[in-house]
Amino acid sequence: MTCFPSLFCRKHHPSTRHPSEFDDELSGVKNVILFSYKELRIATDDFSPVNKIGEGGFGSVYKGRLRSGKMAAIKVLSSESKQGVKEFLTEIKVISDVEHENLVKLYGCCIEDDHRILIYNYLENNSLAQTLLGGGHSSIQFSWRTRTKICIGVAKGLAYLHEQVKPHIIHRDIKASNILLDKDLTPKISDFGLAKLIPPNMTHVSTRVAGTIGYLAPEYAIRGQATRKSDVYSYGVLLIEIVTGRCNTNTRLPIDEQYLLERTWQVYERKELILLVDTSLDGDFDAEQACRFLKIGLLCTQDALKLRPSMSTILKMLTGQIEVDDNKITKPGLISDFMDLKVKTAPKPRPEQINAAYDYVLSSGSQYLDNSTVPSTSSSQATTTFTTVVYDRSI
Repeated sequence: MTCFPSLFCRKHHPSTRHPSEFDDELSGVKNVILFSYKELRIATDDFSPVNKIGEGGFGSVYKGRLRSGKMAAIKVLSSESKQGVKEFLTEIKVISDVEHENLVKLYGCCIEDDHRILIYNYLENNSLAQTLLGGGHSSIQFSWRTRTKICIGVAKGLAYLHEQVKPHIIHRDIKASNILLDKDLTPKISDFGLAKLIPPNMTHVSTRVAGTIGYLAPEYAIRGQATRKSDVYSYGVLLIEIVTGRCNTNTRLPIDEQYLLERTWQVYERKELILLVDTSLDGDFDAEQACRFLKIGLLCTQDALKLRPSMSTILKMLTGQIEVDDNKITKPGLISDFMDLKVKTAPKPRPEQINAAYDYVLSSGSQYLDNSTVPSTSSSQATTTFTTVVYDRSI
């Protein structure tokens, strides 16, 4: 399957202007309808705050009804974000010609004057971050059966990106807020702004580090080498979050329970994984399957990326086609094992404020990752970008 066919599907309002800066970038893209800004204003009632359903570092997302009658999620890129332009173009290129039950569907885009907007299928039940992990008042009942469906669905979507699409795609930002749920609670992987394509003759892509603290594989954060195993690590963290019903970081908990991945390893060593399963299930779950899922999460987050299984293998383990071998589970890779955490802000913070703005410095002093800022939050959902010195090392 080729991601870059030769023609761009140009169905648009006659007044739409296409800035020359985008012409070359979009010349090889098809299957994307160009919407006029006027049509999107009408669809969202002039981008009414009532219709806003999300907001992130690169803009806002609105619910709207298109002229066709379809409901859509309309992602408006902030005009102040230069970095966002690259992500906007990346998102169009990467998913314009891929389609899977567990990926969001891109309907089209708007490139008119200084407006840059993406139009997706609307998903009624928001994200896992807001529903399962948000601690809010979601009416969704995440039964064990539903959680199993979500875990397997996300694995299917990633396996498709990693192994079936040509060239293969690394998502680079797998996390709870990028897993959206439709009316049937089918999971859809979203937000491909950080995605990278892997040419057939390469094992990794060297790039600036971007992603979300708590989900970042340590070797990626340190060396800037993105591989499919980087996504596998992020998926492992997400898998454990779904089973336990809690975020990967929660500084309101006792110090030895704040970091979910470390906690999971400690409990695994004591052979007490069952204690981690979300108590809101009231014991109504398959204990053997839940413990298997947690072990798979540990396999995915191992320090040595070569030991992490592929997404297709993970899928077989999730569905019971392959047994999980406890002897192959080794300690998770944790960024804190590689770096000293030094807090920028003054005065010296109290322990419960420790996830404020960080400088990450390798304990060896050989490398520095700058501009990694994390807001004070218990859920550690902030997306982070790093400037990093990249050097070659075999994967």
